[in-house]
Amino acid sequence: MKPVLILQHLSADGPAYLRTWLDREGRAYDVFDSERAQAYPERIAGYGALAVLGGEMSANDALPALRQAERLILQALDADVPVIGHCLGGQLMARALGARVHASAAPEIGWQSMHVARNATARDWFGDAAQHVVYHWHHEAFELPANAELLASSSACPHQAFAFGARHLAMQFHVELDAAKLAVWARSRDPAFLCQQREHPATVQGGAAMLEHGRHALPAQQRLADRIYRRWLAGAA
Repeated sequence: MKPVLILQHLSADGPAYLRTWLDREGRAYDVFDSERAQAYPERIAGYGALAVLGGEMSANDALPALRQAERLILQALDADVPVIGHCLGGQLMARALGARVHASAAPEIGWQSMHVARNATARDWFGDAAQHVVYHWHHEAFELPANAELLASSSACPHQAFAFGARHLAMQFHVELDAAKLAVWARSRDPAFLCQQREHPATVQGGAAMLEHGRHALPAQQRLADRIYRRWLAGAA
């Protein structure tokens, strides 16, 4: 098949488990890291699927790489090239489709429960479980675009995931997390993060809690990621 195009916005926020999964499945891919001045391709032509990763910036920031990511998302949607968005990537999908991205009612950082919608599309992507514990790090969230189907929600973030058409998935959470990325993020001493732990204890975990919960939550999320990524690439050229 044609290679997967992966858009990376921060050097410290790479493909992680997505790379592991693609390597294991023998799928070719190209990673472009805009923080390292690697310009994103102008066209989606030549790629069989598109993955858009996360980042600490807002999807609304006036950054050329973000706008190019949106153009590539629209090209992929028009060509029915499967698109998957992780956190910021999901927000960019929503923006490209005309929906707003705005501040969440509360930040979600760490392992949080996500409730799966009662529809066939949600079961197709996420399985039969009524909820999953997944990893978040976001302060903003997307509205639901026109003609999109809501797949999951949480108390702090009513739009956790949506499907657009048969092949495209936007997520508010970090299903690409692996143990190395979790270890780095859990060590964060960012003052804003420490403040959020005090102000939002119900939805923001500290680093020690992330690591402790991750002992069982990370393997479970990676099993979910296996399903999601397999479903995403099922129709790739």
